[in-house]
Amino acid sequence: MFSGAASTIATKVDSAFLFILAICVVMLLLITFLMVYFVIKYRRDKNPTPTNIEGNFLLEVVWTVVPTLLVIAMFYYGWIGYREMETIPEDAMAVKVTAQMWSWSFEYDNGTRSDELAVPINKPVKLELFSRDVLHSLYVPAFRIKKDVVPGIPTSLWFTADEEGTYDVLCTEYCGVRHSAMLSRVVVMPQDRFAAWMAGKVTQEAAEPVGRELLESQGCLGCHSLDGSRIVGPTFKGIFGRKGLVLTDGAEREIVADEAYLRRSILKPNADVVVGYPPIMPSQEGILSDAQIDAIVEHLKTVK
Repeated sequence: MFSGAASTIATKVDSAFLFILAICVVMLLLITFLMVYFVIKYRRDKNPTPTNIEGNFLLEVVWTVVPTLLVIAMFYYGWIGYREMETIPEDAMAVKVTAQMWSWSFEYDNGTRSDELAVPINKPVKLELFSRDVLHSLYVPAFRIKKDVVPGIPTSLWFTADEEGTYDVLCTEYCGVRHSAMLSRVVVMPQDRFAAWMAGKVTQEAAEPVGRELLESQGCLGCHSLDGSRIVGPTFKGIFGRKGLVLTDGAEREIVADEAYLRRSILKPNADVVVGYPPIMPSQEGILSDAQIDAIVEHLKTVK
């Protein structure tokens, strides 16, 4: 087994990979040995007069049947693993995964949301994958699972984590300039600690929303910096009250980033596009509540 395998699926994927690798190595050594052997045995100085070889029926049958059986064996070993990966257990815990440029969001059945995926150990988990914008691909290397996240086409995959720890979540489909920053984590914990984490998240979300946490969980900081540096979108540093040029219906005009502008930019980001930046921000309408938008606006007032 490879180091870092942390799910039941990972062990099966590793076994299939090693099985195929072993066959390839054996075939490579065998073919290389025979090639070198024949070069030495039938070199010109030992065989100055060429010999016409008519063929060997048994040998031809062997080198046809044996590779065919090996390919069938590799296919079968891979197929039984793939079939299990595509058969989601009925008792799997469902988590809705939303991908957008350039962040992951995880939502549980009780409405709890997080920018990290927390799961209990030894419990099947079904990930229901959705994209708000372009094609993404969710990949957890330690679990050996990967699935495309396609706009307008729900996809899913599942896993059972069998080792506690924290594991990387990556996007393996190039989805724009900040593709490499589209990172998250899976946190595998004991079932009692997961229940406590879930209860704590419910309590936290029932409280007043916190603007900075919302910026992080919604992936806003993947495009907008807090320190004045230029990324994909304008920096949040000193944004409230700042004057700037925007394109509105193709016409350039000057605006002041007041509360109304910030709220409009969250709900209808392409209504006023800041000059010099691409119109790629997805709308948060129907995603953020009024209270959450108010919390974000209030926090942006404090970013100096």
